[in-house]
Amino acid sequence: MKSFPVLDTHTGGEITRIVSAAEIGLDADSPARQLVRLRGELDWVRIALTSEPRGSAYAVGAIVTSPVAPEDDWGIVFFNNVGYLGMCGHGLFGVIEALRYQGLINTGTTQFITPAGPVTASLFPNHSAQFNGVTSYCYRRDVTVDCDDGSRVRGDIAYGGNWFFLTADPGVGQTSLGQLTARTQMIRDSLDRSGIGGADGAVIDHVELYCPLHPTDNDLSPADELPQGSRNFVLCPGGHYDRSPCGTGTSAKLACLAARGELAPGEKWIQQSVTGSQFIASYQPVAGGVRVTIRGRAHVIAETMQYFDPTDPLRHGFTEST
Repeated sequence: MKSFPVLDTHTGGEITRIVSAAEIGLDADSPARQLVRLRGELDWVRIALTSEPRGSAYAVGAIVTSPVAPEDDWGIVFFNNVGYLGMCGHGLFGVIEALRYQGLINTGTTQFITPAGPVTASLFPNHSAQFNGVTSYCYRRDVTVDCDDGSRVRGDIAYGGNWFFLTADPGVGQTSLGQLTARTQMIRDSLDRSGIGGADGAVIDHVELYCPLHPTDNDLSPADELPQGSRNFVLCPGGHYDRSPCGTGTSAKLACLAARGELAPGEKWIQQSVTGSQFIASYQPVAGGVRVTIRGRAHVIAETMQYFDPTDPLRHGFTEST
């Protein structure tokens, strides 16, 4: 393969690189079956788009499968520089905006199938969107972990489409991004070393620090109408931080709030990233946890044709470990 098109979007500062499954020779199938090929012969696509010189470590990608018939659902497989994701909230907003931009979906409701399960999304006339995430739940509360710097951190473990350890930290509003990255990486390493994981031994690959909400000019609605919320810093599996408010992190956060009785069903919550961008969320109880509704929007930033010159030794990218 010598070339294929990519449409880039950003959601609150976090990039999503969107690829048509057909353009890379991936047949329409269930995400589970597609993952077999993507982890095998087609993994070079993920590596190339999230590695230099054509990509970056904090880029997330989405491979989108068009419906075979009008009544069928769209399929999405998300990926990053480490591997493949069950679900990605900011990435879903990116896919919705890309499909709208391409004229492939209109205002209204669209169903997507992801490796984490089906997701229903709605597109609004102002190009914002909302989706109902996968069933989320708080797995354990008030878990303590001893870190290498001698500190003891207390937090909750929750699932929102990915596994999270969430802990309050005033440093989110006062500390540099480099220091926050180092601290969350230390917490994640300590969780691994202590054998602390999610259900059935699942690896906790996201760490979320949070503090009280900060004022911002980027509110999606007047702040006096939505007084509840928090500012968060999320460490992603590849070691970078999420520039967006983090969709799966928002789902995990509301699952914890629901478990603690700190947010009622249907009440609005602002989830704010360190870039100042925001998602607005609420939840409803369902069997096994809660179903979180998140509203936000993405923007198209580039259309490119990616070329893979057979004579280029770096056509599939390189990383710091190369």
